[in-house]
Amino acid sequence: MRYLILSDLHANLEALEAVLGDCPGKYEQIICCGDLVGYGADPNAVIDRVRQLRSATIIRGNHDKVGAGIENVEAFNHLAKHAITWTAAELTPNNRAWLAALPAGPVNIDSWVEICHGSPFDEDVYIFDDLDARRALLVAERTLCLFGHTHVPAVYKFDTDYHPVAPPRGEMFRLLLDDAAKYLVNCGAVGQPRDGDPRAAFGMLDTASRTLTVIRVPYDLATAQAKIIAAGLPEVLAHRLAIGR
Repeated sequence: MRYLILSDLHANLEALEAVLGDCPGKYEQIICCGDLVGYGADPNAVIDRVRQLRSATIIRGNHDKVGAGIENVEAFNHLAKHAITWTAAELTPNNRAWLAALPAGPVNIDSWVEICHGSPFDEDVYIFDDLDARRALLVAERTLCLFGHTHVPAVYKFDTDYHPVAPPRGEMFRLLLDDAAKYLVNCGAVGQPRDGDPRAAFGMLDTASRTLTVIRVPYDLATAQAKIIAAGLPEVLAHRLAIGR
């Protein structure tokens, strides 16, 4: 099976279209690790586009929960709170209901792959350090656990011991997966990367060859920025896209 892996689209339609346009016919199923909305100016257009995708498994993220009214906004910082309040007001009733119905992670995709937003032990936890990565690897039920939430591509590996793996960087990063190990992998953010690379990030997984590839593609950044400013959202949300932070 060949999977297209998406996460953290954050209402960035230009980035999503660039990713989908880069890999037509190269996958059979789509995985989305959550946060379709928040920060960007196209929440309805992004949801509409994702809903058109066939053979897709989608879980919710923390911005999806707040945007849909499942949770309150109090845990968000000032910028995120401003953006998700605007998003909630912009969502159509149909898209809000669809967003609210998304399942929480973790979700098992097949006998080899599972997905979550933050971690397999808590959908809202950020995995940035080895301690949380170790805990997640012990809780994960499948060989490969894909996650999002941090907007930073990362790979963690555990066989007889824990092994940090060089972080995925550059236009294309390939990882050959060992059946004897367990992996925790973040393929980065489609709509708002935060690793210093402004290009949209996504993953391609081939379970036959046991190969996972993290890929970066440029997108129409200027249009995405202009939409944010035109919507009256904080300008810093537009500026940060250009520096990948």
